[in-house]
Amino acid sequence: MRALVQRVRAGAVRVGGEELARIERGLVILLGVGQQDGEAQAQCLAEKIANLRIFEDGEGKMNLSLLDVGGAAIVVSQFTLYADTERGRRPSFVSAAPPQQAEPLVERFAALLASQGVTVQTGRFGAEMQVEIHNDGPVTIWLER
Repeated sequence: MRALVQRVRAGAVRVGGEELARIERGLVILLGVGQQDGEAQAQCLAEKIANLRIFEDGEGKMNLSLLDVGGAAIVVSQFTLYADTERGRRPSFVSAAPPQQAEPLVERFAALLASQGVTVQTGRFGAEMQVEIHNDGPVTIWLER
């Protein structure tokens, strides 16, 4: 499981003209599921992200977690995080989990993150989404479990 975590001042997800998610301070999490991923990876990543100390404290040091600052998260499924560009110019996605495996794991990850105490919103699995990210810092962290 791969996550590209971005600390944001604001974020939103739309499908067509419909707004599905909107947050202020928090994280936008682009989440990819690999063929070998399961419950253990989802649990580990949810706990890690909820407690990742990437928000600034009163002294300007990244010392606070999403839970510490009372921030929210948007989880967006993104199989393209498993792009293989070793050969040719068109990415291969053979390492990404098929939709029937990935969708329940994305939903499970979001539920596990919420169970940590985080307010979680999501995009729509498999939809063509417009993701608005106001990266704060910028702070962008790559995590893999």
